Order: sequence, then C-alpha cells, then structure tokens
Amino acid sequence: MTRKRLLCIAADDKGARALLGEAMHDWEIRSVSSLGDAGRELRTDRYLVGLLMHDREQHRPAEVDTFLRRHSHMQWVGVFNPRDLESGPCRDLVVEHLCDYHTAPVDPVRLAHTLGHAHGWAMLRRRPYANDGTDGIGMSLDGTSPLIGRCDAIARLRAQVSRVAKVAAPVLIWGESGSGKELTAQAIHAQSERALGPFVPINCGAIAPTLIQSELFGYERGAFTGATRGKAGLIESADGGTLFLDEIGDLPKDLQANLLRFLQEKTICRLGSTRNIRVDVRVIAASHVQLQQAVASGAFREDLYYRLAVLPVTVPPLRERRDDLPVLVRAFLDRYRAKHQRPVESIEPEAYRRLLAYAWPGNVRELQHALERAVLVAHGREITVADLPESLHHSAAAGEGAVGGGIAPSEVPSGSLEEIERASILKALDSTRWNKQAAAALLGLRRPTLYSKMRKHNIPQRRP
Repeated sequence: MTRKRLLCIAADDKGARALLGEAMHDWEIRSVSSLGDAGRELRTDRYLVGLLMHDREQHRPAEVDTFLRRHSHMQWVGVFNPRDLESGPCRDLVVEHLCDYHTAPVDPVRLAHTLGHAHGWAMLRRRPYANDGTDGIGMSLDGTSPLIGRCDAIARLRAQVSRVAKVAAPVLIWGESGSGKELTAQAIHAQSERALGPFVPINCGAIAPTLIQSELFGYERGAFTGATRGKAGLIESADGGTLFLDEIGDLPKDLQANLLRFLQEKTICRLGSTRNIRVDVRVIAASHVQLQQAVASGAFREDLYYRLAVLPVTVPPLRERRDDLPVLVRAFLDRYRAKHQRPVESIEPEAYRRLLAYAWPGNVRELQHALERAVLVAHGREITVADLPESLHHSAAAGEGAVGGGIAPSEVPSGSLEEIERASILKALDSTRWNKQAAAALLGLRRPTLYSKMRKHNIPQRRP
C-alpha cells in the first residue's frame, strides 16, 4: 500500500503542522516555507498530494502559476484567506491548478477529508487505463499531456509519446529549435511509471565544458579547489525519475564515454571518488541537429548514438501544425495575461491575421515570446499590430510578405478572436464526440475551464 505523503507549503511552518497534526496522524507530512524549497524537495522526493497555504505577501500569483504548472502531475489543495479570492489571478489559480480549496479559518477534519480524497484521486490517475490509456487520439485520459493541439502531426506525436512512455528504454528526441522537445520529454515522463519521480532537465550546451562532469556526476569533498563538501550530481538527483539531456550533441567526447558507461552499467562515480553508486534513471536525450551527421563527422560517438536512439521521437515544427495556431494563440494569451496580471482580453483582427499568417521559423518558442511581449506592451484590453514584434509587421499585411511555409491569407480564419475561440471549442467537442475531458485536453485546458468557456459562448453541455 502506498504511504500517504503530503508536501505542505506554508510560511507559518509551526502553525501548519499544528493544524495538520490534529486530524492527519496517518500521513507523513513534509512542511516547507517557500516555493523554492518545495521545488528542491520535489527534485529529490516523491509526493502524490500537495497543500498550498496561500500567503498573499509571499506568494505572487505568477510564481505560483509557474510552480503548479511545473508540478501538475500532483494533486494540489489550497487554503486561502477569503479576501484573497476577490483577486482574479487567485481565482484563476484555483480553477486552473487545484483539485479543491478551503478558506480560513480551516476545519482540520474537513481538510483531512479533502486531502484524503485528493490522495485517492492521485492513486487512480497513476493507474493504467484500459485500452492502452488513451482516448483514441493519443492523449492520456487524465489530460496531463502538455502537448497542445488537434492537428494530425501533434496527434501522431502524442501517440508516439504514449507508446514510448510504457517502456524504460532511452529515448532520443529530434526537432527544430523551439519546437517543444522538452515538453515532449515531460509528456513521456508524465505518462510513464516514473511520473511520481523527479524530472531533471539539463542543457548540455548551456554549461561550460569544464563543469559538465561535476554537474552530471557530482563530486566529493576536496575533489577540486573550492569543493568544501560533497554534492550529488544531476544523474544522482534524478534517481527514480527521468534525466533529460537537451542538446546532447554538445556533450564533449570524453563525457560521452562516461555517459555511455552509465547507460550500460547503471552506476556513476562522483568526481574525486572511487566508489560506484547505483542509480535508477531513465535517460531522454534531445538534439536539434541530426546526430547521424555528427557521428559521420566524428563529433559524436556512434556507440552512444545507438544506445540513446533505442526509441526515436520526432517533434513536428510549427509550420506543419498550422491548424493548431488558433488554439496555441488562445492558450498563450490566457497564460501570459494571468502570469503578468495584465488586462489584455483580445487581439484585433489584423494583428490576429498576421499571427496566423507568419511562418514562425522559431517555432512554438517564438510564438510564446511574441505573445508574452505583446501582452506586456499592449495598452488597454486589446493587442494591436504595433504590439507585435517587428518581424510580424510585414507578414500577411493585405496578403503580402508571408514567409515560405506560412498561412496564405485565404486560409486565415475570419471573425473576432471570440468567434474563433467558440468555433475551436465546437470543433474539439465534435472531434471527441462531446467527451469534455478529451476536448479540454485537445484545447490545452482543464475541464473546469472548458465548462466556463462553454458557458461564456452559450455552448450547450450536451450535443445539440
């Protein structure tokens, strides 16, 4: 039987322990005082349920939103001051991320019942579903996949993710820069048996070559000048979970040999030590360059390539997912509006057409940055052409300037953003036979948010 374990985030550690101790004697409770401490705890230990004792002085909505998105595999319960829920961003946190919430003063018995229910729900979520755990379109029925979209290319990717998540072999993800390789790795981790373990990402191209070995494998006290105490490396900290090695092609040749040894023997040796440490980690690697070419040029070890490429996965570029642009634009607009607490609610038609007509050579990452910038610089409640990056000022203006691979002006949906959102919801409902959970997953929404948007657009709860 799985132990009931709770991670509690509370500025008042003693008060939280006193509250929880009254009715939760059968739980193992770990209390931390900040989101940063909680993140470090979740990198090294596993929890099914989390409790956020909200403190408006310490917890900014944008930071809480980012934290809860990163740890969405857990069931979260919140405790709020009633006055805090008068704030739109706080209400959004409840709707988007929490399975339940309480207002202060809290009844310990009712809170214990809520947490027990959350634990039971989390146990159900981690069980495999019948018929291979998908709803027929490659999306996990619990909607945990971060891969948003409904086009054929993303549906194939979700199906691939669902298949490779079921086995423990290494995965090699290829995709253009900004296409979503890390999100794909997170989706594989979230649907695997290791979902309750840590997901530890490292960008091999962002760390100085002299530091990569100590970062990956750790070191002992005295291993080098300044090593006043030993430190576990990223491989060791991912024990029981998944290690994601982004831009694996940038790993120096000598460390490629060390990584190959780890993949073969499942042990590591810290820098400055002679003792081998057994580590249970699944490795997912990614690269935006074709590693076969690096092998041919001698820059990448052939034996390591074949060891990593047991299960190859390809992430489609955004130009092959043109039908997903309306869904992605809406999702990112909602995300950054909440993150930065901005009043932006819509995009003027001409700006929207340019967003859809642009080729997005930087893929989803470029789209995210463009929308975040627009949300930040927009005046009032609407994004205009002037708020878009300079590269979009010349795309599809009166049908001109669309970069190769973009959307032709005749293909750009007409109507306001609200009309297009309504049409997208109806299309998702029709494609899933009005299965609300599956439709919400296709749109990148939580089911309560989908219900809210259906009410907003006067869409009936049942198929007409």
